[in-house]
Amino acid sequence: MLAANSREHVDCVSRVVRNAERLPQAPVPSLIFDSWRRSMEQHHLDPGSLQGPRILTEPLLKECRERAELFMRIASEQVSQLHHRVRHADYCVMLTDAQGQTIDHRVDAAIRSDCRKAGLYLGTCWSEAEEGTCGVATVLTSQAAVTVHKRDHFRAAFINLTCSAAPIFDPQGNLLGVMDASALQSPDDRRSQHLVRQMVAQSAQAIENAFFMHSAARHWVLQAHSTPGYVDSQPDLLLAWDQDGRLQALNSKARQALRRRFGQVPVHIGEVFDLDALRAVTDQSVQQLQWLGETGVLHVRVNTPRRQPARALPHAQVDPRVEEHLRLAVRVKDRNLPVLVQGETGAGKEVFARQLHARSARRDGPFVAVNCAAIPENLIESELFGYVAGAFTGASSKGMTGLLQQAHGGTLFLDEIGDMPLALQTRLLRVMAEGEVAPLGAAKTRAVDIQVICASHRDLAALVNDGRFREDLYFRLGCARVTLPPLRERTDKLGLINRLLEQEARNSGITVGIGQAALEALLGFAWPGNVRQLHHVLAYACAVCEGGTIQLADLPVEVRGERVEAEVEHSASPERQVLLDALVRHRWKPLPAAQALGISRATLYRRVKQLGIDMPGKH
Repeated sequence: MLAANSREHVDCVSRVVRNAERLPQAPVPSLIFDSWRRSMEQHHLDPGSLQGPRILTEPLLKECRERAELFMRIASEQVSQLHHRVRHADYCVMLTDAQGQTIDHRVDAAIRSDCRKAGLYLGTCWSEAEEGTCGVATVLTSQAAVTVHKRDHFRAAFINLTCSAAPIFDPQGNLLGVMDASALQSPDDRRSQHLVRQMVAQSAQAIENAFFMHSAARHWVLQAHSTPGYVDSQPDLLLAWDQDGRLQALNSKARQALRRRFGQVPVHIGEVFDLDALRAVTDQSVQQLQWLGETGVLHVRVNTPRRQPARALPHAQVDPRVEEHLRLAVRVKDRNLPVLVQGETGAGKEVFARQLHARSARRDGPFVAVNCAAIPENLIESELFGYVAGAFTGASSKGMTGLLQQAHGGTLFLDEIGDMPLALQTRLLRVMAEGEVAPLGAAKTRAVDIQVICASHRDLAALVNDGRFREDLYFRLGCARVTLPPLRERTDKLGLINRLLEQEARNSGITVGIGQAALEALLGFAWPGNVRQLHHVLAYACAVCEGGTIQLADLPVEVRGERVEAEVEHSASPERQVLLDALVRHRWKPLPAAQALGISRATLYRRVKQLGIDMPGKH
């Protein structure tokens, strides 16, 4: 039964939305009212719901964070700085991706538990379609800084929160994510949040500018502000152009300023500033520059493209075992037989699968990768097989083509096949045998021509013995089995480092070298997280190094050989991964997870503590 304040909120929202045309003025800002109406009429949400936000499973959250790794790395300092500025008033700070999924956050220990109960935590999802009117969702729809204060929220679960949020855009004007500062308690007057909203917007702008400068390092960059003292520290406008003068990137304020002055975003820098005047201020101290054909003077600094230092890392051959695995696997795959790739977590199974596809006869067809552990069990069937219009409640009116059909003519890569539910294993076996797919709700099957590569870090034979993996599917997949060596045993570490640095250079436009001491540390480290850990370490080192060369001090402490906390030592252990898999699969319920593992609940809790696993609700 709803409490009195929740009932009052539900009555208010319903009355305002249903009688909007008869009300002289809505009791909330128009932005909030529009979101209320969409939440009720378009998304069919219940304003009386007291359920917290959806929380991503750990594998899905891990994937989201890996996709947003560069964004998170650049934003991290501003997230911490904003939290430092607002923590005294018991605010927590969240960073979400462009879908409203929380990928980073800061919160003091004293309020962590209460914030977690309210949904202010890693992995929570804040789209309007799921949660209705809230700070992050309103930014996603309006793409402007907002404050959603207490009863501005659509759902009764959140009416005690105040949330100030602001968008962060990439240099092409696409939404990167949202910065949010939220508090569990605050004064009733919305105006009390004005200063917090300003701080959030400033932090979002600082992240946007930092991302811009990182992305535009290969181009000429103009920094501008109406006040000379802010040109370097807090530039309002950022513009980047290539050697031909074509504009390649703008921050959001520059995009708005150009549209306001010229009616559209120009294509060439010569349409914005006089080229002779622009050349005169290049690589000088802060100078004045006038808009082309317009009144108004800016204080600017123009930076030339950052020089890319040469790197003398020699190439090395691929580990001969991996190369031989690839050679044999290509021959098997081209005979239309499935390939099973096994190895420790992070050993590069998907990279191997992509290389195998690229060398096979189907190289010109699609490569479709599916992480069976990352898709919720209730969604994996529709994701794989697709569905027709009206197949189930909530289905798209146009239906959906499944991933099996999307892989037609190419390769389907099923990562973590051991986590596929038994019922779907049966359907997959039928697809492989008959070459036909039956989408959910479809009266007829549809032919598909796919080759399958599967991967798992788990012991599939043990899963068969436990009745959790079909024996016939295991034997079908296991004819051609490849076991990738862990990184600590590979002979091509130098080549991997070289290739990963080249990949970072392609992503950032900046070539980074590596000092001898840092290289020796990388080559001598045990790499419990395998290739994935090496990739993350190099990405971090490229971000923090100065002078274009990674030094020993730029590497994480554990790679440098310095003492680290026990939880870091356990973070990539196979035992920890097995325990996490069981907990995620059973929705973090200790008893069924313990039963699935064949241990007592007390033993499960002891191992959770030993391995440093963060159990929801245990703070």
